[in-house]
Amino acid sequence: MAITSANQLELLQTAEAVAREKMIDPGLVVEAMEESLARAAKSRYGAEMDIRVSIDRRTGRATFTRVRTVVEDEELENYQAELTVEQAKQYLDDPKVGDQYIEEIPPVELGRIAAQSAKQVILQKVREAERDKQYEEFKDRAGTIINALVKREEYGNVIVDVGAGEAVLRRNEKIGRESYRPGDRIRCYIKDVRREQRGPQIFLSRTAPEFMAELFKMEVPEIYEGIIEIKAVARDPGSRAKIGVVSYDGSIDPVGACVGMRGSRVQAVVNELQGEKIDIIPWNEDMPTFLVNALQPAEVSKVVLDEDAERIEVVVPEEQLSLAIGRRGQNVRLASQLTGLDIDIMTEEEESKRRQAEFEERTKLFMDTLDLDEFFAQLLVSEGFTNLEEVAYVEQDELLVIDGVDEGTAQELQARARDVLDEQNRVALEKARELGVEDSLVNFEGLTPAMVLALAEDGVKTLEDFATCADWELAGGWTTVNGERVKDDGVLEKFDVSLEEAQDMVMTARVLLGWVDPDDLMPEAAAEDGGEEPSEEEQAPA
Repeated sequence: MAITSANQLELLQTAEAVAREKMIDPGLVVEAMEESLARAAKSRYGAEMDIRVSIDRRTGRATFTRVRTVVEDEELENYQAELTVEQAKQYLDDPKVGDQYIEEIPPVELGRIAAQSAKQVILQKVREAERDKQYEEFKDRAGTIINALVKREEYGNVIVDVGAGEAVLRRNEKIGRESYRPGDRIRCYIKDVRREQRGPQIFLSRTAPEFMAELFKMEVPEIYEGIIEIKAVARDPGSRAKIGVVSYDGSIDPVGACVGMRGSRVQAVVNELQGEKIDIIPWNEDMPTFLVNALQPAEVSKVVLDEDAERIEVVVPEEQLSLAIGRRGQNVRLASQLTGLDIDIMTEEEESKRRQAEFEERTKLFMDTLDLDEFFAQLLVSEGFTNLEEVAYVEQDELLVIDGVDEGTAQELQARARDVLDEQNRVALEKARELGVEDSLVNFEGLTPAMVLALAEDGVKTLEDFATCADWELAGGWTTVNGERVKDDGVLEKFDVSLEEAQDMVMTARVLLGWVDPDDLMPEAAAEDGGEEPSEEEQAPA
């Protein structure tokens, strides 16, 4: 069948019908038809030719043209689609490289195979247009709640109809043992929208903490209006959850607003989450105070926060321990997720035993190294002295406040402490040199002989070795693995070297070696000159 023998308007009518059915732009369908006809023409005239088809959007008339491009003589490769400047002179006036010679050619006869191929091209283009439309529709809806219709279940994953396509609710994103039948209405959180080879993939969730936050936003007008903000959410899906809220209006109680009259607002969220119990907690900028609130209903006696390690110690009465931990550790786990801190819970008795052990250990240290009797060593520990360095280099006035210590005694204590430290440093340096440590590292400012020995035992023996270290390798840190925080031990961690101090020493070493330009480490000067201060990423060592 020749294209000219068909009703030319039929092409446009078909394109409009397909576009209406698939809810896409008719122009995309016409473009697909043009490409399919061009492919059919190439199979008739030759695949090497550059054949293009243009369908008039008003009349439906299809025009077939052959395009040949003018190229340099040495670049001529395809004789069917390219021309040299000399060859083009017989068709064009004053041809130049890049010009095109376009000639109309007779329309082709569409045989059965060509027609089938054209149909496949059109279907493929229409399918791609549908996918693009679906992706464009949902890419900005990630992070919102959607109502969907269950279509089927595949290997525990629920496939739902979202209007313009399908989305998937994976089995690990369902609450507990939820099961759905085809036709059920379901409310989900759009967790992610990805453009993949097989089309856009929309991933839903009912276990995400954000799902609960969005539900509260729908039920509590104050949250939607921004008067109340949800600062943190922690969930054990289907069982229990904790949510931290803060009010920016002193006259509105954030907890009461979220609970609602007779619990109506929170109950609506609980019903949607299959009876999940929700603790609504007032947010506090002071993390220990917020944690005490988060551990309710357990009573807390004492809180000790270690900001560097992002850990917090909580001391509770013996009878409150099981309540603070919760069934299968649920309460403390949710409180940890809510605050973003690792929580160590201990009873008052356990804390007392630990402190007693530390007291005895420090007492023995002073007795053995400074040749003191037990009573005098205990006095030092009671005044807050924890190591020999503090005794040796503290201001003498701080020793004189101890009962029974006069100026002569203080001088003797400091002399003994310094002698012990000098001997320890001498032994440490000898061992370090035996391990092959170079003077460049020994003389590096900021490293004590004990630190140099620790580095040598870890294989760091030169200033170059030291300069290649990362700050966390020296000071220690924390890494999240499979959702659990894992401790990374640092070589110099036992010397109380912070991450900032470790970073400063490493950068200083790199400057001394000429690896880093010192001007790059002066953001304050640049700021004073009107420049912008580098970001943390720019200041961080490579």
